[in-house]
Formats: sequence, structure tokens, C-alpha cells
Amino acid sequence: MPSEKILESKKARVAEITDLLKSATAGVIVDYKGITVEDDTKLRKDLREAGVKYFVEKNSMLRFAVKNVGLDGLTDVLEGTTAIAVTDGDETAPARILGKFAEDSEDKFSLKAGFIGSEIYDAKGVKTLSKIPSKETLLAQLLGSLKAPMQNLAATLQALSEKKSAEESA
Repeated sequence: MPSEKILESKKARVAEITDLLKSATAGVIVDYKGITVEDDTKLRKDLREAGVKYFVEKNSMLRFAVKNVGLDGLTDVLEGTTAIAVTDGDETAPARILGKFAEDSEDKFSLKAGFIGSEIYDAKGVKTLSKIPSKETLLAQLLGSLKAPMQNLAATLQALSEKKSAEESA
């Protein structure tokens, strides 16, 4: 039986993870077995730059924490080697970065499941989420699509103006 001190430290760790999950807007759980230290270092750097917290955690600790925040649907994937990436910013960032890494890693690294808010996604759903561009990219695309008709109208009006000027001077 574990000592009282060890039990208290485990409870404190579960409380930390619970708080992190409560404040997270999205997260992805992965199986990281088989990746090299070099690949892991690069992955962690990419995630850190995107504002994503990534860490390896014991499945038992994660199981308690996800139940505490009402994400019980994630407990089924908490087996084997497990790491979790969470963010309180761009909801698609963890899925986008980890999805790309999983594609490039040739079955050494796999997506298990994820969540956005209280919505839980299986590995296939996380892979679909990984294809969604960032919020900034989507806004830029929207702005571009709104701007294009105005540019076309301005170009047409300019051409008409030039044509009239040419006719008047001739």
C-alpha cells in the first residue's frame, strides 16, 4: 500500500492536470512510442511555439483527471504510452501539429483521441480536425474572398473610365 505522502503527491498531480484540462479549449491524446529524442524535441518546440502544452503522463492520473472534468469518453484510449497536448488558444493547433507529425512518422506515433470544449473526437475525428487551418488563416481567407469582388469592381470601373477617356480624346 502506498504511503500517505505518495498518495498526497498523486492527488496533487491529478488536481494539477484537472485544472489544466478545465482551462483548456482543446486537447489531443497520442501514443508516442517509437519516436526518437530528436523528433520529440522538434515536436515539443513546434507545440510550444503554437502555445500548446505537451506532456507525458501516467494513464491512471489522466483517467482521474478526465473524469473530474467530464471527459469520460477519453478513458477508453488511456492505455500504453500516452502523451497529451492541450491549449487554451487556437482549438485546432494541437490536432494540426500532432496530425502532421503522425502522418510523417510512419506508424511510430499515432493519434488516440481528442476534444474541443466538451466534444470528444476519436482518432479519425482528430485526423479530420488536423486538416482545418488555423483561425488566422481562415480569417485571411474570408477577408480575401470578401475583398476579391471589390477589386474586380474597381478594375472594371477603371477600365470603363480609361475607355471613355480614350473615346473622348479621339
